[in-house]
Amino acid sequence: MLDLDPELSKQDNFLAGQVILIDKPLEWTSFDVVKKVRNNIRIKKVGHAGTLDPLATGLLIVCTGKKTKSIESYMGQEKEYTGTITIGQTTPTYDLESEPSEPVAIDHLTEADLESARVQFVGEIDQTPPIHSAIKVDGKRVYELARKGEDVKLKSRRVIISEFEFTKVDLPILEFRVVCSKGTYIRSLAHDLGEALGVGAHLSSLRRTRIGEFRVEQAYQLEELINYLKELS
Repeated sequence: MLDLDPELSKQDNFLAGQVILIDKPLEWTSFDVVKKVRNNIRIKKVGHAGTLDPLATGLLIVCTGKKTKSIESYMGQEKEYTGTITIGQTTPTYDLESEPSEPVAIDHLTEADLESARVQFVGEIDQTPPIHSAIKVDGKRVYELARKGEDVKLKSRRVIISEFEFTKVDLPILEFRVVCSKGTYIRSLAHDLGEALGVGAHLSSLRRTRIGEFRVEQAYQLEELINYLKELS
């Protein structure tokens, strides 16, 4: 629940600062969620602590008022995700925002092959972000450059993947859980796993389950939150 002072108005409570945990719905952008909250509390100072792609669901931390000063600290915390990787097909965006390629044969892959590929991505690794991402190059979002067909070169970065496990294997689908540092792209992890297996892969679903000590089980459903905000005086 929100930590609201009954002696203050709704606006004053949110200006004083609130940290709101929201379970982001599928196909909503993180900014869509921020905009929805901002419109309902009627203050400008609202932001989120770490983007989730439209096709991802799960924990989004939204800060208001004075609590927006804490956004960077939340963004730097360890994160946990679950989801599915589809092997044998690639996509330009590394997820289902673009069309998958024709499937290639994966019958030859063994459990040992999957395990050998998986362990390559546990620990401190170099990872290149997807060119279809919100990273800026020369002041422009790289996804905008990529959509124009421009050749985009991104530098790799060091990230830490402290846990990466397959929770269910039903080829071509791998269900997974990953715990990682700030700056890790799970889309890139899926793509790179496919490269290591030699058959390609893409991220087919994603859910953020934890940021630091905050868990998605503690989060408001967006509709539930909006209804609650409307009831506040």
